[in-house]
Amino acid sequence: MVSLWLLSCFALVAAVHGCGVPAVQPVLSGLARIVNGEDAVPGSWPWQVSLQDKTGFHFCGGSLISPDWVVTAAHCGVTTSDVVVAGEFDQGSDEEDVQVLKIAKVFKNPKFNIFTVRNDITLLKLATPAQFSKTVSAVCLPSASDDFSAGALCVTTGWGKTKYNANKTPDKLQQAVLPLVSTANCKKYWGTKITDVMICAGASGVSSCMGDSGGPLVCQKDGAWTLVGIVSWGSGTCDTSAPAVYARVTALLPWVQEILEAN
Repeated sequence: MVSLWLLSCFALVAAVHGCGVPAVQPVLSGLARIVNGEDAVPGSWPWQVSLQDKTGFHFCGGSLISPDWVVTAAHCGVTTSDVVVAGEFDQGSDEEDVQVLKIAKVFKNPKFNIFTVRNDITLLKLATPAQFSKTVSAVCLPSASDDFSAGALCVTTGWGKTKYNANKTPDKLQQAVLPLVSTANCKKYWGTKITDVMICAGASGVSSCMGDSGGPLVCQKDGAWTLVGIVSWGSGTCDTSAPAVYARVTALLPWVQEILEAN
């Protein structure tokens, strides 16, 4: 019964806070040319967080799924000495009202495999909850039974490189619209590396790149942005004609719910 109660609480939180419904509407120019992406509207992806080390270096992205929890990729190797920065848009600016949040606990999926990059998901329990605001709020989690079909246009965001050989990552949060790619088509590029716990998107002149890892791939469901994938791996040169690979959130939900209920 606990889980049903908890899930109804999450549903209630979603209704109250409106998970997946940004206060600041994103502006998407269709299949925008985060290689060949574009600057996001500040505050329009309020669940996007930056994971930074002690020196303030951004090494991965993540997504708020509640005031207390962030989801990211296991391969990011987050530790409790790193911080979660919420409400950020321009990493080069000191003027923004950002929240720097300490991490109390790191839950890395025990089935994560660095060689196959399967089960590439980590949950971060924040030491103090994020204060939800116009620019900080949660993305919706899908249901395990949700089916997001190939060709659906979704969005990935991050501060990853805009060219694979760029010396630095962009200051401003980038966004890119990209289509989901079927597992069969994805396997044409990547073969047996693609498994049931992965979902592919892109191969459309747009790609995630280094520094985007752990960040969100979101699709709209019933008018709310829903976390469908977590930026996981792809072409070493961020080739925009190869699909990028994301951890498939629907397949990893049972583990997510287990951790949230126990903590």
